[in-house]
Amino acid sequence: MKKILAALFIYLPLMGMAQNTWEIPQEDPQQQQTQNKKTAIFDKKKRNEYSKYLVGAVPEVDGRVVFTLSKDVPGMTADEIYQKVYALLTAMSKEENQFPQSKIAVVNKAEHTIVARMKEWLVFQNTFLSLDRTVFNYTIIAKASDGHINLTLERLSYQYEMNRTDTNGGLNVKAEEWITDKEGLNKKRTKLAKYSGKFRRKTIDRKDNIFDRVCKVLGVTY
Repeated sequence: MKKILAALFIYLPLMGMAQNTWEIPQEDPQQQQTQNKKTAIFDKKKRNEYSKYLVGAVPEVDGRVVFTLSKDVPGMTADEIYQKVYALLTAMSKEENQFPQSKIAVVNKAEHTIVARMKEWLVFQNTFLSLDRTVFNYTIIAKASDGHINLTLERLSYQYEMNRTDTNGGLNVKAEEWITDKEGLNKKRTKLAKYSGKFRRKTIDRKDNIFDRVCKVLGVTY
């Protein structure tokens, strides 16, 4: 027994020394600072991207939601602009997400004006397990003049889950009642509204897509 106790007294200091060598590794301050900067840049980018959906992103004209593209097109005549926009809108009306009702409804060649009525699927989410989308109706009015294009996206409406039997037949609503600053944002206007927010976001994205395509076909920057 005495031999065992003696052995313990000998090894205890050594065990204490061994235990004291364990410590939590400290991160390199420079590496941590770099990571913090990257995180801050990423967060700022996300805030900037999100801000485009907030106050003022859905403009109203006389109580109606109207998105407007007004761009100079240097060196191009009204007829050239008209022809290019006409071809683009015709192609858009035949794309996969369009309904048969999508078409150029009426034109005024003398005034270089095109009116296209579109009915398409606006997709919120498309995964293996879920497809969330709405029917999206809108009108495009394009007016060309020498060196300039004025194009509006207006008369927007949505038909969402109209075939549902567990509700009152889904949602059939105009943009003015659903995606404006008042309806599409929370009370503080700092976030998208819980239900209509996804409509507002995807409508703005679709508007940007259309306006960007118009600008590209005319050789200008959106």
